Amino acid sequence: MQDLMKPIKIQSTKEVCIKRFEDLILSGKLTIGQKLPSERELALMLGIGRPVIHESLVDLASKGLVKIIPRVGTVVNDYRKEGSINLLNSLAGYQSGNLTPRLLHDLLKIRTHLESEIAKLAALNRTEDQLAHLYELIKLEEETDINDIDKMVENDFNFHHQLSMATDNMIYPLLVNSFKQLFTNLLYLYFSHQKDNVKVLNLHKKLVNAIEKRNEKKSLNAMKLMLDHGEEQMKLIESFLIKKGDFYHVE
Repeated sequence: MQDLMKPIKIQSTKEVCIKRFEDLILSGKLTIGQKLPSERELALMLGIGRPVIHESLVDLASKGLVKIIPRVGTVVNDYRKEGSINLLNSLAGYQSGNLTPRLLHDLLKIRTHLESEIAKLAALNRTEDQLAHLYELIKLEEETDINDIDKMVENDFNFHHQLSMATDNMIYPLLVNSFKQLFTNLLYLYFSHQKDNVKVLNLHKKLVNAIEKRNEKKSLNAMKLMLDHGEEQMKLIESFLIKKGDFYHVE
């Protein structure tokens, strides 16, 4: 019943406006170099206040989707060249959470590089409190009902975020948080099709055991096993969804 009664989130006019422009730009309906109508004209077209339009365009500019040029107007950017890390969540939410093949493969690659370094540094720099927190998260994973996908996803993300905290590098937790929506989309996809959490749980235990012993090499190997397992399962899920005609859709 809890899965059926998720909280209702009411979006603000600004959020709806930003999402509208993001979808138009990411879909290519608004093309690179295209000049948008003035803020006044956009306000009339969309039936909302000019201040909301202005704030929305500023948000889009911060993500690299548009460029606001004084006395000229707002122009659509090539987000692949101009996009910032703030754009990641927009990509995650594009097309209601569908992960395209290219985005999925690129995400898995960047995750491999990021998490491998995190595993090594966590083994070298973790504190006793951080180690205890990792064991608490594993205990929580053991106690979670495998049918509670939301909780499974939350647990897994929190585990990886805590690993980043243990690196003693202030940037890694920020990077992991920046990828949160994309990573949780992947996790929903995984746990929706894999009801057995034993494999993941055992890999988490293996990794934390290596971190406890401050064994950098074993920590890296444990993370590699975890990432290889995840990528292997994602390929199987990909094949299944292609046949089903529901490619990468995440509810």
